[in-house]
Amino acid sequence: MTNGPPLRIAQVAPLYESVPPKLYGGTERVVSYLTEELTRLGHSVTLFASGDSVTRARLIPGSPRALRLDPSCVDPLAHHLVLIEKVFQRAREFDVIHFHVDYLHYPVSRRGSVPHLTTLHGRLDLPDLAPLYREYADIPVVSISYAQRRPLPDLAWLATVPHGLPLGMHRPGTGAGEYLAFLGRVSPEKRVDRAIEIARRAGWRLRIAAKVDRADSVYFDNVIRPLLSEPHVEFLGEISEAEKSEFLGDAAALLFPIDWPEPFGLVTIEALACGTPVIAFRAGSVEEIVEDGVSGFVVASVPEAVEAVAALDRLDRAACRQAFEKRFTAARMARDYVRIYREVVARGVGGRRAMRSRLAPPGPARPERPRGDGAKSH
Repeated sequence: MTNGPPLRIAQVAPLYESVPPKLYGGTERVVSYLTEELTRLGHSVTLFASGDSVTRARLIPGSPRALRLDPSCVDPLAHHLVLIEKVFQRAREFDVIHFHVDYLHYPVSRRGSVPHLTTLHGRLDLPDLAPLYREYADIPVVSISYAQRRPLPDLAWLATVPHGLPLGMHRPGTGAGEYLAFLGRVSPEKRVDRAIEIARRAGWRLRIAAKVDRADSVYFDNVIRPLLSEPHVEFLGEISEAEKSEFLGDAAALLFPIDWPEPFGLVTIEALACGTPVIAFRAGSVEEIVEDGVSGFVVASVPEAVEAVAALDRLDRAACRQAFEKRFTAARMARDYVRIYREVVARGVGGRRAMRSRLAPPGPARPERPRGDGAKSH
């Protein structure tokens, strides 16, 4: 119960994917892990999500099904506004409301009477966001990494809570498949083209398990598809959650060659849960997750990544799994959030007292904290 009576908690998820998602879906997957763990701890949890979600909590549908898989959905924003209305119609049923829908609820939350917080799951360095967050700088928010905060250090940050996975979700593998893995989404910032080049230069097979969003279809057709004919590349498309353990566990390493300020990178801790080291480019939250020389290698270029592949035999897969168990479980994530909920409830609506350092993760290499923010450096 984390030092106190059970709480009445509302979790408000995006409607793009079910909770948990059928296939790809980072935010909705984290909301599922958190919701189920809070329920296991004995709290009364209500999940606002798509109607095809599966949970032990009370489910209040915001749409009949996940919007990404609904061909009849033309305007997803309309469904989310209805979702927010449903939340506030029931607001007095809860001690605290936990939002995962970015800033859509801000105008209503500011005028509400129930303690609330928002976990920001995306990047915050887009110029369009600056005036919005400047206006709503009083809304209490949680970051998923220290690096995520850098563009907006002056928000009402409550804490940083890294993502976590259920302890038994993934089993450690041996890496016996003799291939490198890329898992996630095909998009310019994820740089699967870099992964293909790294594997080619290193003389390894590369297996790619990734979805292609409609927004990235032109990029896929023009840039990535021609590379998939190379003999060392196997493109699997989007895989299910049940297939991840084998895919990651059999891989010698996960390649994470990102080219953007990744707020977290859920796939990196999925790999660690499988005992699979991560070779990641230094950007965003990478140095907060991957301990260079222990649970993987942090690199700055394709040549450095190729050298890292050659050095994989220096890493202990058991140490990778231990890093996951120590820092990235759903149980740890839920405990962190319960502490935040209790303090938010105690402060009431609108308080700004920060809890920054108390819930800061130990961090593999303790990345340097950015100037202007006393707490943090996804």
